[in-house]
Amino acid sequence: MGQARTVSELYALIETGAAALERLEAALAAAEFASVLIAPPGGGTLDAPAAKALVEAAQAAGAAALIAHDAQLARTLRADGVHLGVARDQAGTYREAREIVGSRGIVGVDAGISRHDAMTLAEAGADYIAFGAPAHLKDRDKARGRRDELVAWWAEIFEVPCVAFDVEGAAEAEALAQAGVDFIAVALASGQSPAAVRDFVGEMAAAIAVAATAD
Repeated sequence: MGQARTVSELYALIETGAAALERLEAALAAAEFASVLIAPPGGGTLDAPAAKALVEAAQAAGAAALIAHDAQLARTLRADGVHLGVARDQAGTYREAREIVGSRGIVGVDAGISRHDAMTLAEAGADYIAFGAPAHLKDRDKARGRRDELVAWWAEIFEVPCVAFDVEGAAEAEALAQAGVDFIAVALASGQSPAAVRDFVGEMAAAIAVAATAD
C-alpha cells in the first residue's frame, strides 16, 4: 500500500496591535486552525496583556497558542508553547526553551535554509520544523522555490511535522499541501478588516481542501 496522503492544517500568524483580537476571531470563525502564533509587531517587544487575550481566544477555539521567541513569556501566559526563529546557536536556543516550557510544551523552530540544523533540531526533540520565504528576500521566486524544495524534502523523509511560512496565496497553499506539508501558516495581516481576514482564510482553507481530495 502507498503512503497515506498528509492532510495539511492551518496555522495562523498574528501580530499584536490594533484590532488584532477582532482579526483573530474572524479567522477562527472562518476555518479550523491547529495553532496560532502570536508575535510582536515589527519585531518589537510583545505586550503581555495583548498577547494574553489572543492566547485565550486561540485556546477557546481549540487551537494551540504559541508565543514567538519568548519561552518564558509563553510559560507566564500559559500558552501552549513557543516558536523560535533562526538563531546563531539553534541547538542552544532550543535547549533553553525546552527547559522553560517543559516536555509537555510545544517548541517549534524555524530552521532557515539549513538542512543540517533542521535534522539536528528534530533529533533533539523539536515539535515541528518551519521553512519560509522571508519578506526581506528580494528575489521572491527564488525564496519561495527554496522553501518549497525544503518542504518537499522534509515531507518525503521525516516524521516530525513541518510548517510552511510566508504563504501568500491560495495557489501556493494548494501546492504546498500537495507536497505534503503538515501545516500552512496564514498571516493575519495588520490593517486587514475582519471581513478581509474571513475571505482570505476561507480561500486558503478551500485550497487545502482541494489538495486533500486530489488524486
